[in-house]
Amino acid sequence: MVLRPLGLGDLLTGVPAIRAVRAAVPRHRLVLATTAALEPLARLIDAVDEVLPARELEPLDWPGPPPELAVDLHGKGPASHVIVAELQPDRLLTFDSPGYPGPTWYPDEHEVRRWCRLVSEGLGVEADPDALDLAVPAVTPPVSGAAVVHPGAAYPGRRWPPERFAAVARHLAAQGHDVRITGGPAEVALACSVAELAGLGEEAVLAGRTSSLELAAVVAAARVVVSGDTGVAHLATAYRRPSIVLFGPVSPALWGPPIRHERGGRLHVVLWHGDGTGDPWGTELDPALALVTVEEVVVALDALLERV
Repeated sequence: MVLRPLGLGDLLTGVPAIRAVRAAVPRHRLVLATTAALEPLARLIDAVDEVLPARELEPLDWPGPPPELAVDLHGKGPASHVIVAELQPDRLLTFDSPGYPGPTWYPDEHEVRRWCRLVSEGLGVEADPDALDLAVPAVTPPVSGAAVVHPGAAYPGRRWPPERFAAVARHLAAQGHDVRITGGPAEVALACSVAELAGLGEEAVLAGRTSSLELAAVVAAARVVVSGDTGVAHLATAYRRPSIVLFGPVSPALWGPPIRHERGGRLHVVLWHGDGTGDPWGTELDPALALVTVEEVVVALDALLERV
């Protein structure tokens, strides 16, 4: 049993570690405990046999006998360790904290490498941080080959201003790209605002019109993805689609995409002017993210599309 009931980006950055667990215990049935909302996407991870709906830091509704192995891919301390320990597994793998021996947690470690190291040190198996790929959903995407602009993020501190996203969308449309504005049900108004400011029609707005699998399929078939530090950026990484990612309060050294090259050019480009001291849960636009200009995004975008 592997515990990871967090957000989309968290799920996707944990994929290499989940694959390493599978490699360590290849004959076991691997159950991933994650949120019900992420269950369809979690089933796209080839290492996962079963998905158990879970809520963050709440006891699991475990249906069977104690698992032979339980792995905490949620956090560094007792609040999440106790959830897996309560299952009374034959073997428990967690980061070191009072009452729970394990590998040491390093706060400056990249999220992907952190969990890979936990599994590698704890289970004695190689863990490849670049094993981030996700299966393409077996659904027909609403559009293929689109330039995806995703203006939303979980917290305002990580949301680049909509008028700037609109300027980038307008530039892409002027270059002849099929621009689509994506988002979840709660981001429909934001997506519509960006589309209107960009001079795009209602058909450009996909926010609120796609399931999680359809959104993943859109990203998997995208020409390019432009987004902030949010889950869709990790989908672009998982499907190896060219992307521009705008960082603000959080350092890309902790959460940024891997350095991947395709056809001689870097596949994911990060723009950041911060020092890593911002608040990722901030209620106001982070000052570092505010320093990212439309001009530099457009320049980076044009260069990326020319390369790849």
